[in-house]
Parts: sequence; structure tokens; C-alpha cells
Amino acid sequence: MKQRVAFIGLGIMGRPMARNLLRAGYPLTVHNRSRQAVDELVSAGAAAASSPAEASAAADVIITMLPDSPQVAEVVGGEDGVLSGAPRGALLIDMSTISPVTSRELSERAAASGRSMLDAPVSGGDVGARDGTLSIMVGGAKEDFDRALPIFEVLGQTIVHVGAAGAGQVVKACNQIVVALTIEAVSEALVLASKAGVDPALMLEAISGGLAGNRVMEVRRRNFLEHDFTPGFKVDLHHKDLGIALASAREFGVSLPVTALVDEFLQALRAQGRGGDDHSALLTVLEGLASHSISGAAAGVPGAAAAAGS
Repeated sequence: MKQRVAFIGLGIMGRPMARNLLRAGYPLTVHNRSRQAVDELVSAGAAAASSPAEASAAADVIITMLPDSPQVAEVVGGEDGVLSGAPRGALLIDMSTISPVTSRELSERAAASGRSMLDAPVSGGDVGARDGTLSIMVGGAKEDFDRALPIFEVLGQTIVHVGAAGAGQVVKACNQIVVALTIEAVSEALVLASKAGVDPALMLEAISGGLAGNRVMEVRRRNFLEHDFTPGFKVDLHHKDLGIALASAREFGVSLPVTALVDEFLQALRAQGRGGDDHSALLTVLEGLASHSISGAAAGVPGAAAAAGS
């Protein structure tokens, strides 16, 4: 018999993940601040709960997928939170991207209350969430990882137990560094090719089969070429994630100079009111610096002056 799952947080990532669990036959209770996502999943067979505590009350496993550390801390440990409702022996899996320090603290609180906790952030964006092909990096006890593995196998394709509590969040910070710097590098290449008179689409095709080939060029190709920055992963969230990486680097005495620069580019977008755009909108910062749009639009790219001065 499959474990009963509570899923809290039905945003861009959480909603398709919860739907995949339903399709796999898991009994599912859901909770979210906005009602639309809840209603959609209820129509697909889930039960609704009015609070994290209520969602957790009959659950064997509780999954949270929330924006940042404060929200996870409140939903897990706050009044009417998961720890006030979940039965002893329940397993909490936080799949948000938050501070490793917060993850370790919440894991300790869970253990002290007779529950277990894993930090299991993911990579793969909205496409990976929808297709069940996420990469999942898991911190926590090995026996808890083994218990959660059948659920992870519904949600993802690459599933690695990377260490003790908090280790999953450290690895996710590393992942976000690589993704952000890759988006920035691809953006530089697109702007250079285009301004030099080479078709950006052909440039991507030419380099995709060599060492420069990467998933960013595959998954975000259309976003770049069509300037469609409908969010799959928001600038605000990636800026938050790089903040976690930079804070961790300071804690451990590591220098991340290029990460800091790309973080400033993301902040420039946020200052322009574009924090809700997809993170591939980093391209427009590079376009602004070059006064050139790869889309063939007028050379005066909106926000160019702000970007250049950031």
C-alpha cells in the first residue's frame, strides 16, 4: 500500500509534482495559499486541507515546496504548522530551495518531536517537474532516504543521497551557481554572434554538439530566441538562490567572484521590475550592455542604461 502524502505549496513546480504523485496512485492531500491550484488537484482526485497541520494530520509523508526559508520555517514549525499536526513517525521532505542552516535547524526540531526530515531540493525547472525528470539532491539520514525513494522516483530521474541534513541544500546552491553562470555565458555568446552578423539560432545549433553543449541551450533555446520570458523559474527565485550560495561561501571562506557578478545582473532585472520574468531574461542585461537585441528589435534595449550602470 502506498504511503499517504501531504503536499504543501502548489506553485510553478509544486503543482505538476503533486499531479505526478496522483497519477502514480499516491493518496494525496494538498494545501496552498491560493485556492485555484488546490481546486485543480481536487478535481484530479486529491483531498484539500485548510492548513499545514490539517494536511499533515493523516499523512505518512509531508512534502513542502515553498519559496524561501521564512515560509518553510513558518509552514513546518509555526502555529498550525506541520509539526503541530503530523503524527509521530511521519517523514517531512522539504523540496524547497532554502538556507542549509534553516534545513539543519528544522531537521533537529523534527527529530526532537518524533518525526524525521529530509532536505531534497530539485533542479530541472518547470519542464522537469511536469515530466517527472527532476534531479533531486537529498540530505538526511540514509534510512529516511530509502523510505522516500519510491516517491522520489515518481518525481525525478537523477536522485542522489548527498549527505547529512543540510547537504542537499549545499548541493542545490552549487547547482544554482552553474545554472546562472551558464545562462549568462550563453547570453554573452548570443549577443556576440548576433551583433557580429551571425544568426543566433545557427550559432546555438553549431556549438550544441561540442563541449559547449548544455541543457540551458536545450531547455531555454526558445526563450532566448523569441524573447519569451514567461517564468519557468523566476529571476526573484534565482537571485534568492545565489544569495544562499554567497552566504554559504562566506561561511566557509570560499570566493565566488563570478557568481557575485551574475547575482548583480539578476538584481538589475529586479530593479527594473522584472523579478517575475524567467531567469533567461539575463540575456536582456547583456543586450543592454551591448545596445543590441538578438531579436532584431531596435538597438535601444529597454533597461539598457540601468543594466549598464549596475
